[in-house]
Amino acid sequence: MNDGDLATEEGGDAIAARLKTVQDRIAQAATAAGRDPRSVALVAVSKTHGIRAVRQALAVGQRLFGENRVQEAAAKFPQLRADYPDLLLHLIGPLQTNKVKDAVALFDVIETVDRPKLAAKLAEEMQRASKRPRCYIQVNIGNEPQKAGVAPHDVSALLALSRDEYRLPVVGLMCIPPADQDPTPYFAQMAALAKSHQLPILSQGMSGDYPAAIAAGATHVRVGTAIFGAR
Repeated sequence: MNDGDLATEEGGDAIAARLKTVQDRIAQAATAAGRDPRSVALVAVSKTHGIRAVRQALAVGQRLFGENRVQEAAAKFPQLRADYPDLLLHLIGPLQTNKVKDAVALFDVIETVDRPKLAAKLAEEMQRASKRPRCYIQVNIGNEPQKAGVAPHDVSALLALSRDEYRLPVVGLMCIPPADQDPTPYFAQMAALAKSHQLPILSQGMSGDYPAAIAAGATHVRVGTAIFGAR
């Protein structure tokens, strides 16, 4: 992949320094909430940033990354996995059904299961490929028409269909709260949903609000700009 096709890359020292700052803030937020900092995983969101930037994060120990697009991830991560076999990759963007085969092959976790048709396609491909990436249900917690995700009141039905009928390995919930509102009540609502459905994983919080997400119980935070810089 030509790194010039993506966002301009920065020096490794800058990425390493910002990564350390984010890790420290995660630890502080977890401690303040009475939680073990190790209970919060950092998903470094590398979308639009090239292989060089990802390598700079890998060089200082980051192993968990998130990508929005299957095609972009496919161009970057197979060669990175060859050098870092313990690398883990999450799909955090919408998944089209015609990309399911590639997504199952490439990702360790698919965070954006949001409709029955997608659940059915994923189940079919996982059986065919004998590979079972873990899945999260994406919740449109703010009921925003422009966003992907299942409505909060439909989580139970989609979860039952995905987990019980299609036998998908659903282990968590994911959300993106409204950008123009205080995310705290949405994070709390998500935590209650996860608890009520006995789901251990809660992926919420991004560069601007991840300390609040951790206070509400996030187990995974998805941070891009605060690590890699502006896109």
